[in-house]
Amino acid sequence: MGGAAAGTKWIHHIQRLSAAKVSAEAVERGQSRVIDASLTLIRERAKLKAELLRALGGVKASASLLGVPLGHNSSFLQGPAFAPPRIREAIWCGSTNSSTEEGKELNDPRVLTDVGDVPIHEIRDCGVEDDRLMHVISESVKTVMEEEPLRPLVLGGDHSISYPVVRAVSEKLGGPVDILHLDAHPDIYDCFEGNTYSHASSFARIMEGGYARRLLQVGLRSITKEGREQGKRFGVEQYEMRTFSKDREKLENLKLGEGVKGVYVSVDVDCLDPAFAPGVSHIEPGGLSFRNVLNILQNLQGDVVAADVVEFNPQRDTVDGMTAMVAAKLVRELTAKISK
Repeated sequence: MGGAAAGTKWIHHIQRLSAAKVSAEAVERGQSRVIDASLTLIRERAKLKAELLRALGGVKASASLLGVPLGHNSSFLQGPAFAPPRIREAIWCGSTNSSTEEGKELNDPRVLTDVGDVPIHEIRDCGVEDDRLMHVISESVKTVMEEEPLRPLVLGGDHSISYPVVRAVSEKLGGPVDILHLDAHPDIYDCFEGNTYSHASSFARIMEGGYARRLLQVGLRSITKEGREQGKRFGVEQYEMRTFSKDREKLENLKLGEGVKGVYVSVDVDCLDPAFAPGVSHIEPGGLSFRNVLNILQNLQGDVVAADVVEFNPQRDTVDGMTAMVAAKLVRELTAKISK
């Protein structure tokens, strides 16, 4: 399990319960009740939204926002836990309209719905460890997918959430997906700082589990020897920024998902050059422009079955909410790829 300083709060809570001679069975029952209540709330919201869409008719797929405000698996700052409400606020901010660039209207529920957040803080405050917490995230995603025509568009949170989300998508669909991963970092360490669930290890867990057939990592510019070795081990297609001009035409005309269950898109906001998105924990110069990212996403050919936008850190978004608007625009354009 991960998370250093802030992640010890629940340990102290359990220690106090043990000192008060509260039985392990009682703690387990309490944790299960909190988890069941959390899943029930998401389930009922998803059912309500899906019933509306089915009544309206003519919808094959609708993007549905699911927040996962988890930050304790970050290796540096934990601010991404505060991102989901800030992204939602920016999506509906009056400074812009609700249209995607191709003309889909986000205020049409057939295009975008919202089932709320997985209550990560409340669950961890009950002493739930990461193994079980990752299971809760996976079950939350499956709960959304059970309600046709909803497809999860997940708001992180740090990048560790991609592992349980992709796992859920693959298991629910019954096979692997192709993944397009935009990031400054490959996040494929076998284990980072003793944490197998680190945000720097999420794609190692995904590839180990067989949840992806192809993994394309685009925007890389902070990659270690282990990152390259792990990429070779898992057959990852890694595209570094130092060769982007050569790779650009290929990356802006990707065709993915044939022969598998669909395409999953994971966008770490730090794939962008910090000139476009300064509100991230790991500022790494030399990244993609925002239009580079949109060209890649908008020209992508494939059935996008789910996606995430992660690693926006509101605590570093010092330029009048600029990065929040960037994250919201990413969500808007991913919605256009998912909904149909």
